[in-house]
Amino acid sequence: MFLRTAVLAASTALLGAMAQADVKVGMITTLSGGGAGLGIDVRDGFMLAVKQAGRDDLEVVIEDDQRKPDVAVQLADKMIQSEKVDVLTGIIWSNLAMAVVPAATAQGKFYLSPNAGPSPLAGKGCHPNYFNVAWQNDNLHEAAGAYANDAGLKNSFILAPNYPAGKDALTGYKRMFGGELAGELYTKLGQTDYAAEIAQIRASGADSVYFFLPGGMGISFLKQYAASGVDLPLVGPAFSFDQGILQAVGDAALGVKNTSQWNKDIDNAANAAFVETFQAEYGRLPSLYASQGFDTANLLISAMGKADVADADAFRAALKAAEFDSVRGDFAFGDNHHPIQDIYVREVIKEGDVFTNKIIATGLSDHADAYAAECKM
Repeated sequence: MFLRTAVLAASTALLGAMAQADVKVGMITTLSGGGAGLGIDVRDGFMLAVKQAGRDDLEVVIEDDQRKPDVAVQLADKMIQSEKVDVLTGIIWSNLAMAVVPAATAQGKFYLSPNAGPSPLAGKGCHPNYFNVAWQNDNLHEAAGAYANDAGLKNSFILAPNYPAGKDALTGYKRMFGGELAGELYTKLGQTDYAAEIAQIRASGADSVYFFLPGGMGISFLKQYAASGVDLPLVGPAFSFDQGILQAVGDAALGVKNTSQWNKDIDNAANAAFVETFQAEYGRLPSLYASQGFDTANLLISAMGKADVADADAFRAALKAAEFDSVRGDFAFGDNHHPIQDIYVREVIKEGDVFTNKIIATGLSDHADAYAAECKM
């Protein structure tokens, strides 16, 4: 059974006014199964911004895609045809985004991605109604490749799940990494046993390991890697070392370097307020995914303040202007509606009893994706 929640911006006391909402948002995200933590964080970040805005002209309908492309397609069809949403958002996984986004934008709906950024949607498959508020999939991995060069790593073993984001991940790392590859593997999406992959790493002669395994996959790999006795430095993107994952991994993650466009210690007023209010609202530190959900909602709210969603051209221009206080600081879209932004190198640390990250360097500055030139809008 699908989880369905309808939330009006101001408070539950205004539920009776939902039918008069000026903008209706359909959020399709992962709220059950192994990737649920990612979707929950995107949802919670988004809804915190909605609550803080206090608008009575914004309605959000939330559904669980169960990390299944066919379910996501069914939900998108229902939201467009029956719910009559104006804007879609929420998808975590790139294979689900590829199944939903092209059809939704072709029907005149806006799609604001708080996470998945598959390369086709940044390049030849770009669309005027598609905006990615997080990153293009390759970006954090490109920064990791650049960091590996700076760290003197020469021979990396790389692995990622066999789905669009996994392929973009290793493509991004290889684009920037100047060394050799000791091995390259694509694992099963949702895999939990990595004994065979760790055995290959051990025998490979690598001087380092780069891996992209988001959610529960990363937890399983890191625990098994730490127990294996393989003593090679790990490098990864934030997705493998994010706030929700770190508590489950524990000491095995300490000291690992990872790349992200956000961290809780980015020094600006919007970010400080976000970290404080998210923790007060939900009783936990925000994750990368929560920050992306928060920014996505604030982008939408900023556009609502400038244009009517029924005027597609004006609303599109208001989204492209991105006049909101991002938790990342400066925020701007490139011509393909993907962010141009700094990407940081973080280190896993422990603050009291809590595992978290601190920024130690800027990996790439004002970085745009590699596919923008292929986008013709």
